[in-house]
Amino acid sequence: MEAGEEFGPWLARQLRLAGKSQAELAEELGLTRAAVSAWITKRSVPRPTVMVEIAKALGTDLGTVHTRTTDTQVGLPVTWYHRPGYHDGGRDGGNAAAFAFDADVQVLARETCQNSLDERLAENGRPVRVRYTIHELTGEMLDAFRKAILWDDLHPHYSSVSQTASHQKVGRVVDAGVRDMFEKGRLVLLRIDDYNASGLTGDDYDDGKFAAVVRRQLESLKSGRGAGGSYGLGKATLWATSALGMVLINSTLSVPHEGRTERRVIGRLELPWRSVDGEAYAGPAWLGRPDPDSPGAQVARSWWADEETVASLHLTRDSDEPGTSFLIVGAHDVASLDQGTVDLDADDEDGADDDGTRDVRAMHRRLVEALGRDFWAAMTGGGNRLPLLETSVRTLRNGEVVIEEEKVDPTVTQPSRTRALRAFYEGTTVDRLTEAGQVALRTVPFKLPLAGGRRGTLGTHQAVLLVTDAEDADGVPNQVHSLRGNRMTIKKSGVAGLPLGVNAFQAVLLTGHAAGDSVPFVEEAEDFLRAAEPPEHDRWGQTEELTLRWSHTAHHRISRLTTEVNSAVKELVAKPKRSAGEGGTKLRKALTVPRKTATPRRAAGPSLPELDGLEASIGDAGEWRITAEVKLPRAEELPTMTPTVLLDVRSGSRPRLDWAELVAVDGCEVENGVLRFSPGARRAVFRGSTDVTSHPVRTALTRLVLELRAGKGE
Repeated sequence: MEAGEEFGPWLARQLRLAGKSQAELAEELGLTRAAVSAWITKRSVPRPTVMVEIAKALGTDLGTVHTRTTDTQVGLPVTWYHRPGYHDGGRDGGNAAAFAFDADVQVLARETCQNSLDERLAENGRPVRVRYTIHELTGEMLDAFRKAILWDDLHPHYSSVSQTASHQKVGRVVDAGVRDMFEKGRLVLLRIDDYNASGLTGDDYDDGKFAAVVRRQLESLKSGRGAGGSYGLGKATLWATSALGMVLINSTLSVPHEGRTERRVIGRLELPWRSVDGEAYAGPAWLGRPDPDSPGAQVARSWWADEETVASLHLTRDSDEPGTSFLIVGAHDVASLDQGTVDLDADDEDGADDDGTRDVRAMHRRLVEALGRDFWAAMTGGGNRLPLLETSVRTLRNGEVVIEEEKVDPTVTQPSRTRALRAFYEGTTVDRLTEAGQVALRTVPFKLPLAGGRRGTLGTHQAVLLVTDAEDADGVPNQVHSLRGNRMTIKKSGVAGLPLGVNAFQAVLLTGHAAGDSVPFVEEAEDFLRAAEPPEHDRWGQTEELTLRWSHTAHHRISRLTTEVNSAVKELVAKPKRSAGEGGTKLRKALTVPRKTATPRRAAGPSLPELDGLEASIGDAGEWRITAEVKLPRAEELPTMTPTVLLDVRSGSRPRLDWAELVAVDGCEVENGVLRFSPGARRAVFRGSTDVTSHPVRTALTRLVLELRAGKGE
């Protein structure tokens, strides 16, 4: 059998775990303390006959002493360690990082899949495989799981949080999660397994991936090529999705730690400040083995678990391939609750709660949708380019299959964009679209600024634009999906000012490493665009990092890139429509753009900017997303204008909606909801999204009216 950790360090840790000194072990073995010290310091190793006696002294078998791939099961037991309250009386109402995200499995899929992509072992050329398992527990399996996580030890802490739930948002969520588990007799586990990934390597406390994920907040160690994350916030979605604030972890390491790689286990609990039996606790807690090197052996560290323990925690992995399994305990998805009205299968007669069945089915469907929408490019290969990612979703109840494992197929979820990317990889693109199914390619210049606020251009990165015919399965037509190195969709936007009669299309913009490793200034483009992304990584624009590292006007380079992309798209698709379709009719029914006659000009007054084009779609949250183009008259000074969004009604005044976001794209600036146009500009483009809370009715049942009003729009 192949030995794991070196004997000396392994023996030293076993003595600490068992609470024995070197002198006590020497006395039990009938040897001198110097002999034991020589083993600990790696100056010698014991004879085979002595190994037998050491195993007896440690209360373990001889195989464990020989292989040293796990700790002995004697000594300090696995338990929960709760961080003591702050000595200065400070209190935390929960982990602030978790408030950056909603309890939404689609957000969870985006962040966790991005993290797995960033941790992919690229040397072997294989994709990282990510599987999501929804597992509903009831009855005896639920009781057994609660026993495995030491629920009786945790119950006083949850009771304390429930008593103060009215004062804390996190407390209210946790209280509802506990009540749901006991009143409905069910608990939903959501496990994310990745394979061919690095795993949580490094020490429990020192700098490394393990400490960054398990011990620390707002720390990101990602600096590799094309890395998606940069804020250290993505891991918070794991705990945000747990109604109990609990995540259990089992990692198989790509680099040995303490001589081992398999079944490195730890749990982390995120609760607000609480008082239990007169003792104050700060918030987080860890499930692990008490560290004998910590004061009083109080701090819990990861441990090398046996297969039985891992199985009881529902953390058994399929193979010894490196990667990590995250188990979200008490997974909840607010959006799934709203959509949980899908029909049950006819054979679903096992007596499970109907509401629970709908919840997990809706959760399954939303995970598949999110993975196909955001990671279609990472799952696409062609030519000499292999896919970076494989994803699947399955749903279980008490170990039995509810929904078979469903592998996400990008050719089904995004057929047009997948066709475009594959044509790029295979070198079958054309200069202009002349036949159905073709993919046109254009390079678009992206001029990168000098860092440190210096004026000038560092260089020009040639982004790649791909345009092809749209298919019904793609979703909203006439969209540009923009991505960079890890091939996750970052930005989705419409194209303003499209000429009438164009055929529906889909476009893909490849930047950074996604455009090709040999493209000039590829690393600089990756660095700049990563800095231009907010924590959600769903757009490019002004950020604090962009301002600090480049300048407060650096985001204008992205606006110019958008303008160049839109111009290239319009040039590629501008041609008469070959057949009468209903796309234009649908657009006219859904959108109303007042023209010159809608707002009569005063006879002697100055010329006013006019709306000249509008693209609109309904977002995932039910908001209207618009991109509008404004035609500007020739004038030395243009008046300010206010975009006003209304709902069209048959009679009475039109309800006015609020803007959730309103940003300038080109030729203008937005200040407190008012457009100020750039001197000398002939056209301007802005985009925005409405505030769903201001919608009086469901968005899909409404028609949008956009008006451009002079001044502040009163």
